[in-house]
Amino acid sequence: MSRSTLTFFLLIASFGILFAGCGQAEPDKSFDEFTFSDTDLETVHDLADDGVVTSSGSLEDETDFTNPSILSVAGSGTTVLSDSTTVTPDKVKQAQYDALRTVVVDDGGNIYRVNNPFLNVRKEMDVSSALVVRLNQGDMVTVLEIPSAEWAKVKLMNGADGFVAFRYLAKLTTEQKLPEEKKQFEGKYFVDFQFLNIRKEPSSQSEKVGELPGQAIIKPISMNGEWARVAYNGKEGYVSTQYLEPFQPVFLVRMDDYTLPILQYFGDDTASIGSLQKQVAALKAAGKKIVTLKSLYDTVLTQETRDSRISPDTVVLTISGVNAKNVKSISDALDAAGVGATLFVQTKDIGLSGITEKTVLNLMANGNDVQSAGYTGDDLRSMTDSQVLLEIGQSKKLIQELTKREVYAISYPKGGVNDRVMKQAAELGYLFGISQSPDSRFSRSQFLRLPTLLVSSGMSPEDVVKLVK
Repeated sequence: MSRSTLTFFLLIASFGILFAGCGQAEPDKSFDEFTFSDTDLETVHDLADDGVVTSSGSLEDETDFTNPSILSVAGSGTTVLSDSTTVTPDKVKQAQYDALRTVVVDDGGNIYRVNNPFLNVRKEMDVSSALVVRLNQGDMVTVLEIPSAEWAKVKLMNGADGFVAFRYLAKLTTEQKLPEEKKQFEGKYFVDFQFLNIRKEPSSQSEKVGELPGQAIIKPISMNGEWARVAYNGKEGYVSTQYLEPFQPVFLVRMDDYTLPILQYFGDDTASIGSLQKQVAALKAAGKKIVTLKSLYDTVLTQETRDSRISPDTVVLTISGVNAKNVKSISDALDAAGVGATLFVQTKDIGLSGITEKTVLNLMANGNDVQSAGYTGDDLRSMTDSQVLLEIGQSKKLIQELTKREVYAISYPKGGVNDRVMKQAAELGYLFGISQSPDSRFSRSQFLRLPTLLVSSGMSPEDVVKLVK
C-alpha cells in the first residue's frame, strides 16, 4: 500500500522541527539543513511498521516502505534490476498527463471539461433520473444549454446527450480569450434560494406578481441597492438582490505557452557544481526566485481547476546525472547555496554502498525533489522499446517506493530523446522530460521535451544571470 505524499512530508517535517529546535540557527541562514542519523532513520522505520501519523493525529496502518519490491542488492551493495518485476504502462497516469499535454482549441464550441473526480450524466434534470454514463475528471463535453445554475445539457464525444451538474464543469479558454468569455456572462445572476418573489414595486410590502425558482438564471434590467428590476411574462417587476449571486462558470485557463528558465547542471561537472553557490547568490541578488521543477508540476495540475501562475522572476534549478560519486558534493553545494533543486538520480547507484535511503531522506528533508535519470545512465535512443521501458520504468518505481512521492519527470541520459523514447516515457506515466535544447520558452505540447539552459564549466555568476534573462 502506498503512503500519501502528505503523510511522508509530515514525517519529514516532524524531524525537521525536532532538529531545528535543538540549536540556535545563524541569523542570516536562509535554508535549514536537516540530517537524518541512523537513529532517526530507525524511528522512521518504526513509524512505518507500527502505523503513521495522519494529519488528524491518528495512527494509520501502512506497509513497510523500506524494501522496494524491485530492489535487489548485489555483493557490492549496489542496486540491480530484478527480472522478476514486470514493468507495465501506467494507463491512468498516461491518460491524465496526455490530457495535460494537449492544448484544446475551442472555436466557439462551448467546450467544457469535467472538473470533479467523476460526473454522472442523467437523462433528465433530476438526480434520480436514469444514468446515461459516468464521466471521469478531464473528460470533455460540449455544453448545449444552461437551463439553470444547477444543470447543463451537454453533448458527449460519442454524440449522446444528457444533463450534468453544472458546478462540476469548467469552461476551457485561453488567456487571450478569457476577457471575451467572461463578458458573455456579464450582468447575469442566479437565484441562490429555493424561490424568489417578484414584486410589483421595489418593496417587500408590494404586491407579488410572480416567482422565480431556485437556481434560475436572470439578467436584471437594472440594479439599485436592495432591488433589481427584471423582465417577467412580458412585464417588469422587482426582486430582492439579497438572494441573487453573480453567475459564471469556472474558467479553466489553459496556458499553451510558458516562459520559464530551467537551469540544468550536470552532476559530474565538478567545476559548475563548485560554482553553484556563487551563481545562486547572483541570481537571488538579481531578484530571481529559485524553485524545483515541482513548482511547474504543481502549477500545471492546479490550472486544471483554477487559474494559477508562476511568477515571472522564477528560475527552476535541476541537476542531472546524480550518482553515488557526486551526490555528496551536490548536496553540500545546495546546502551552502540555501536552495533546493530537482535531482535526477541514476537508480543503479541506490543501495547500501551507494545512494542510501538515509541519503535520499536527507535530500528530501533539505527541500530537494528526487526524480529519475534512468537506471544505468545510458543513452535511451540506442535501446529497444522493451529496454527503454525497463530502464525508465523500474527506475521510476524504485524511486517512488523509496520516497513515497510521485515521480513525474525523467532527465534523458546524455540528452538521448526522440519521439520513440518520449512515447515510452508517456506510457510509463511521466509528465515531463528534460532535454538539452537551449531555450526558456516552451509550449504545453513540449512537456516531454522541456528545453533547458545548460550551466557549463567556466560560466561566471554574471553569465548565469544573463542566461535566464
